Amino acid sequence: MSNLFAELKTPITGTYKQPTGLFINNEFVEGVDKKTFEVVNPTTEEVICSVSEATEKDVDIAVAAARKAFDGSWHHTTPQQRGVLLTKLADLCEKNLDLLAAVESLDNGKSITMARGDVGAVAGCIRYYGGWADKIEGKTIDISPDMFHYTRQEPLGVCGQIIPWNFPLLMLAWKIGPALATGNTIVLKTAEQTPLSGLVFAQLVKEAGFPPGVLNIISGFGKVAGAAISSHMNIDKVAFTGSTIVGRAIMKAAASSNLKKVTLELGGKSPNIIFNDADIDAAVSWVNFGIYYNHGQCCCAGSRVYVQDGVYDKFVAAFKKRAEENKVGDPFHHETFQGPQVSQLQYDRIMGYIQSGKDEGATVETGGERHGDKGYFIQPTIFTNVTHEMKIMQEEIFGPVCAIAKFHSEEEVIQLGNDSTYGLAAALHTKDLNTAIRVSNSLRAGTVWVNCYNMLHHQLPFGGYKESGIGRELGEAALLNYTQNKSVAIRLGGPLF
Repeated sequence: MSNLFAELKTPITGTYKQPTGLFINNEFVEGVDKKTFEVVNPTTEEVICSVSEATEKDVDIAVAAARKAFDGSWHHTTPQQRGVLLTKLADLCEKNLDLLAAVESLDNGKSITMARGDVGAVAGCIRYYGGWADKIEGKTIDISPDMFHYTRQEPLGVCGQIIPWNFPLLMLAWKIGPALATGNTIVLKTAEQTPLSGLVFAQLVKEAGFPPGVLNIISGFGKVAGAAISSHMNIDKVAFTGSTIVGRAIMKAAASSNLKKVTLELGGKSPNIIFNDADIDAAVSWVNFGIYYNHGQCCCAGSRVYVQDGVYDKFVAAFKKRAEENKVGDPFHHETFQGPQVSQLQYDRIMGYIQSGKDEGATVETGGERHGDKGYFIQPTIFTNVTHEMKIMQEEIFGPVCAIAKFHSEEEVIQLGNDSTYGLAAALHTKDLNTAIRVSNSLRAGTVWVNCYNMLHHQLPFGGYKESGIGRELGEAALLNYTQNKSVAIRLGGPLF
């Protein structure tokens, strides 16, 4: 077998051929320097395989391919044809759902049930933007009888996209959907922790019929390939999902190079508020889903839980019981809800926050320890008696850890909810419609859920306030990230004077 493919096996698919090269110009190729890096299974801590590592030289080659496609074949593809290609790609994702989900679980550690849900959402997102491709419209503007004015929404050009490891395929779809629908070409870097599913997806790009160079997918490290994308002089826009600290570095690189356009979907420390009149059983279910979904590795995780004093004790007891019922273990077992954290580094980081909570005097209601003796598993953890100043209440943990605090009044909890450098998401639980609307309008967050959590959809814009990012993913709003307005003024004959 070619050294650009590895023969791997999952409990769902059996043996399959895993691409390991860089996907450039519709082909898998070795890196110029022939560097590789190992991919580790977070469930077993064993090496799955090695993949090609992109360097600055490989980024240059991928950008050149994307630029050639943008100026050539993709430029001459009609909006209707772009829509057809995206729809074909969505169909292929559904056809290969089990394979894509299995690779995602193998590589990332998320439960196979949730991975299947992710792939379904990938297909939905790509199909949605396929529908938008022929609806990118300008307008005519009536200014003067002897002039004809109109505007066009034109693609930006070559887009660099850098995606995270927590939702590898879903974040890929969020990025490529609006970019391709609007006529851009792409160089996308997957996260070094989870490159495998993106490389399997790349095969579907070619099968769908996209011209060479339109979508290039490379594996590599942020400090090398990611930095090269952010500072590249022939990339017109960079989009990034990940931590706020890396987002700052990308923004600086974009500004100091060719002032490329930037969208950033960054961190969060989202408040989840339970009022006295909430349906406690429902609230417990949603709070559990809000923090432990995807092992807590979710930028909008509801990690700050505020409970009104009238139901505090009842809620804490019920939530503790519910958290202890979560099935933690092998992601390929269908009853598993929570798999391992993605890496040793992430495991150690989360355990450091848990120790910080203990050291600062918070009470561990449940969890707080490793789960099992193999793999990067952490028990679902609940802290109570948490004060506002504690690290576990202030900083993004990105793991299965939540901090609970008591509040008395609506005014108090709005102030607490907004007292954060982040503003990605928030939620509240109440039976009072007036409270729901009033508090939703007062919370400084890009998304507010009422009596639910993590209910994201490709039709609904998603993004943050404050240090949680710039711009919006999903919905019609995402199209604006990948187009620029051109005004055209035509004089209808006659001299200037």
